[in-house]
Amino acid sequence: MSAARSPWQRFYEWAHHRRRRSWSARAASLGRKTVSIGNLHWGGSGKTPAVIAVARGLAGQGLRVAVLSRGYRRKGREPRVMSLGEGPLASVEQAGDEAVMVAEQAPGVVVAVGANRRAAAALALGRAPDIDVFLLDDGFSHVRVRRDVEILTFPAADPFAGGLLLPGGRLREPLGMVRLADAAVLTGLEAGDERPADFEPTLRRHGFAGRVFTSTLRSELVGGSSPERPLLVTGVARAERVARTAAAAGLECVDHLRFADHHGYPPRSLRAIESACARHRCDAVVTTSKDAVKLRGPLPAGAPPLLELRIEAWFDEEFLPWLFGRLGR
Repeated sequence: MSAARSPWQRFYEWAHHRRRRSWSARAASLGRKTVSIGNLHWGGSGKTPAVIAVARGLAGQGLRVAVLSRGYRRKGREPRVMSLGEGPLASVEQAGDEAVMVAEQAPGVVVAVGANRRAAAALALGRAPDIDVFLLDDGFSHVRVRRDVEILTFPAADPFAGGLLLPGGRLREPLGMVRLADAAVLTGLEAGDERPADFEPTLRRHGFAGRVFTSTLRSELVGGSSPERPLLVTGVARAERVARTAAAAGLECVDHLRFADHHGYPPRSLRAIESACARHRCDAVVTTSKDAVKLRGPLPAGAPPLLELRIEAWFDEEFLPWLFGRLGR
């Protein structure tokens, strides 16, 4: 018997279907058009850059956009409005790294955090009643909220996560759930890359009937000029992808310190960075946007400057017109 058809896999798939049916029957509207951007994977699907790109695209067309984020690993449980479009109003500890990242890179966009997205949406509307569209960051599994458009992201390096749920694979939802999506976006392509030939056929075999798009990565070094001896520091799910992007940007990193996804950078981690900088005589610390919001300030005095390798997602030209059509615009 294959692992995909093992009793454990069938049990987990049954449990996922039962949970979704139960909560979907009780899903509530947020009172505005709602777009969910999520994934079937555990981490590293390029979802947050996609959320930022969609938020900026819609805002650029005159819509008042609000992003609703869980605020992963933040302190406190109460919902919080952490941006009204002019930058973060809360710290990383209060809002979570990804929410701060969205607030910094999506000007004009409201950002609210809370495990209860309905409560976060109500709070956001209380502060910004002119909101036109809600974006659910990591919204696919949050089935208590009714959505008008369902978008799933798939990382080009590993689109289907081995095809297995935990504990045998890296999926958190069965591949068959793709049939519920209106669009599938292959993320993380480099300029000139072609979409894998089996991507769309595999989706169709699992019942997907929506549109297929791609997004391409573009990188920019923020905070200074290109260094000669940079240390790369990452606390993300796919550190190897960041390393490739850094190399493609012409950065010859002398070392790469890898920490777990959403790493909080306690004192021992800061000491490890300081030690590596001294050992390699580094002239800069290069890190991701998600890590930069946590490392600004905590690095010790005398450490090399912190530079942010900002990675942005650029969608197919057809994507935004398609989304506007789905929103009735």
